[in-house]
Amino acid sequence: MAIRILLADDQESVRVGFRLILDSQPDMEVIGEASDGLQAVELAARLNPDVVLADIRMPRLDGLEVTRRLAGPEAEEPVRVVVVTTFGLDEYVHTALRNGACGFLLKRSGPTLLVEAVRAAMAGDTLISPSLTVSLLQHHREAGRPRPAQPVDALTGRETEIARLVAQGMTNAEIGAALFITAGTAKTHVANVQRKLNVRNRVGIAAWIWGNGLEE
Repeated sequence: MAIRILLADDQESVRVGFRLILDSQPDMEVIGEASDGLQAVELAARLNPDVVLADIRMPRLDGLEVTRRLAGPEAEEPVRVVVVTTFGLDEYVHTALRNGACGFLLKRSGPTLLVEAVRAAMAGDTLISPSLTVSLLQHHREAGRPRPAQPVDALTGRETEIARLVAQGMTNAEIGAALFITAGTAKTHVANVQRKLNVRNRVGIAAWIWGNGLEE
């Protein structure tokens, strides 16, 4: 069955663009659009979407409050929410994730990551724009060097190399270019690294690199 998606963004042009991208996928269907945060909450209750894509800056309710109401600990029937925004401020990212978001994308991330974020949300994973990984890793550093759950030899040499590039904030395409492999192969490596380290996203990979002192 198709993944049922609700779009919440006050810009019609953005909603139109997202609908074109998502409806073109054989396993996805946009079932509704909201132009403000309150409407998003109301439509989510009525339409019961699988995933909500929510902008942060919207009238009446912002995307962070929408996320808290739909996906937070007090939500009676939690909904998967992916925040998609122009603004990658650390405060926004941390608040969105704390409020229950299962993804945080910058609008400039492109259609491929948008589709991947929806599929990751359905799989119970968290996808975060690679460009935000470095700033989130800095948050880990300020909190002190963590003790990774997996040992330093959990990955092969090649996988450790991939993990270092993830920790630098590289996208799959950039990792592929750096290692002379395709973006698809890089994506497979990253997925394998996440599985071996038992982490949900690229920030978890970066935290493992930092915790083991492998950033250099």
